[in-house]
Amino acid sequence: MQWNWQHKDWPDFTYDAAALSEYDRVFLHKAGIMHGSLKHIAEADKESLRVQLISEEAYKTSEIEGEILDRDSLQSSIRKHFGLKTDNRKIPAAEQGIAEMLVDLYKTYDAPLDSQRLHRWHEMLTGGRRDLQDMGRYRTHAEPMQIVSGSLHEPEVHFEAPPSKIVPDEMEQFIAWFNESGTMPLLLRSGIAHIWFESIHPFEDGNGRIGRAISEKALSQGLGRPTLIALAQALERSRKAYYAALQIGNRGLDIQDWLEYFCQTVLEAQDYTQSMIDFLIEKSKFYDRFEGKLNERQDKVIARMFDEGIEGFKGGLSAENYISISGAARATATRDLQGLVEIGALKKTGERKYTRYYLNIEHKSANLYK
Repeated sequence: MQWNWQHKDWPDFTYDAAALSEYDRVFLHKAGIMHGSLKHIAEADKESLRVQLISEEAYKTSEIEGEILDRDSLQSSIRKHFGLKTDNRKIPAAEQGIAEMLVDLYKTYDAPLDSQRLHRWHEMLTGGRRDLQDMGRYRTHAEPMQIVSGSLHEPEVHFEAPPSKIVPDEMEQFIAWFNESGTMPLLLRSGIAHIWFESIHPFEDGNGRIGRAISEKALSQGLGRPTLIALAQALERSRKAYYAALQIGNRGLDIQDWLEYFCQTVLEAQDYTQSMIDFLIEKSKFYDRFEGKLNERQDKVIARMFDEGIEGFKGGLSAENYISISGAARATATRDLQGLVEIGALKKTGERKYTRYYLNIEHKSANLYK
């Protein structure tokens, strides 16, 4: 016996629920703070935050699978699905598919899970593909479903999923558990759902993206509202640890290590989302503080700096950046930047060609700017 689904007790996972309870308490506490913080954000900024978070999740959940998408196309597609103003660009199939799936997840988080929705998600993800046998349905191929690495001559098999012929029965059992387990601790349910789904690996492709969506669905159902936490981003930042934890969990029914990793990562994702909310609150305070004090050029550059998000311009804003964004002559740019520093809108570091500027805001993630 090599894989968890081959165990006689499958799928009775074992874990220490008591040892994981503190994670749930912290998660709920942070979720309350986050929900309260959102009340201090203007409606337009809430829309912007929602689009930004979902588009970043779409980008990162695809990046985990080695697929790099276009962020602008993702945002445009997500805005369209929410009925917001867009730039009417043509959206490639990959960006359109993941955006549609995550918006559907957001809008229908409280609906029971069923095979029809999972099939629709898969159809969204695989739209335009010509290399798959099974799209919008569970896999049917007879050959083993394996996750491998290495050369074709000496491949390393990291996991082999159940054969296709038993996938419908496995998924029926999984879906029934998911819909009947709503009273479980949030993080425990979300973590179990992810590794259980990944162990079945029911689709020919797209299992990782759908599995992470199911985890977010579980969290949202537990809270009674969309979580909007940066889960995929947190998982992508620790991609090697993510795969390692999944691999350990796939080899037996003791999933304590997986759940420890998953819970810690969810809390990190919460922290990142909270930092984005805090950033928007500071943005509002900034504009209140400097209302009527910025000229048109300065206002344009400041707006662009805020558009860069909590991480800001890599290495800070330079005079060259200012000239490029504002179209100002060098002497004018110098005066504008000096003026922004004097009124306290920007912080200045370095000298001469190493001079850089940062937004002067009170933010716990301010170190991300430098």
